[in-house]
Amino acid sequence: MSCPACFQGVERTDAKPTGRQIELHGLNCYVASTTSGRPAGGIVVIVPDAFGWEFVNNRLLADEYARQGNFEVYLPDFMGGQSCPLWVLDEMDSVTQDFSLMGWLTKPYHVASAVYGFSPFIYRNRLAVSMPRIASFITSLRTEAPTASLPVGVAGFCWGAQHAVRLCWDTAEPWAPKDPPLNSLITAAFIAHPSALTIPADIEKVRKPLCIAAGDKDQVTPIAQIKQAQGVLQNNKINHEVEIYEGAGHGWSVRIDRKNERQKEQAEACERQAVRWFAYAFASSRR
Repeated sequence: MSCPACFQGVERTDAKPTGRQIELHGLNCYVASTTSGRPAGGIVVIVPDAFGWEFVNNRLLADEYARQGNFEVYLPDFMGGQSCPLWVLDEMDSVTQDFSLMGWLTKPYHVASAVYGFSPFIYRNRLAVSMPRIASFITSLRTEAPTASLPVGVAGFCWGAQHAVRLCWDTAEPWAPKDPPLNSLITAAFIAHPSALTIPADIEKVRKPLCIAAGDKDQVTPIAQIKQAQGVLQNNKINHEVEIYEGAGHGWSVRIDRKNERQKEQAEACERQAVRWFAYAFASSRR
């Protein structure tokens, strides 16, 4: 399940999204298109963190993937309008950063307020609800024009990572489509600072190429679990990549303070890692 670190971070104010909003396969969706003038080389679907499809950080990430990778990038509302409200970021900041006398006196209020804010998100977006919605959207991409002929990659962050991993399985799942079968639904997946994964069990089922970006200070999915996941992928001979970012904690690829140069460099490196991975996976799928 999600933990307090999943609801901490900084909202970006240094740039504005350049994509567009549409309705696609029954969901509201932010779309970032390639600006290269060439046809898109593939589709990347972002399954975001708790703050969802309207969070500016997630939209700017979609823009970067489209710009750097010549991809069509979709950021759908997989949460049915029930993402975590942004004011929870401020409440969590008060809980974790304010150590003044007044800060200590008001901490119980901020803790209660934060829990009040993120608890509905956790309940309303449990796997039994979110996984069928995500699988249905990607099934439509794979079976309907004009996207049916393009490879599809999934990028999952924090809450979204558990969904991306499940889309790499080939087992019979109640949420999985029968046509196309689960093992042909996506081409590859990328995850960063995952939460709510059961390791090694969830990784043992992976059969699609999987790339993992992790921080060695992430307490949600500690580095020991990431290395365990890497060992499972190696033993099962799954095409994979694992990149460890020194000093990075949970949420570091999306919700860091961009005024911190080291954190900014790591977030940008993670963007490049994802773009390289999908470009490689898409090219390999055509061979």
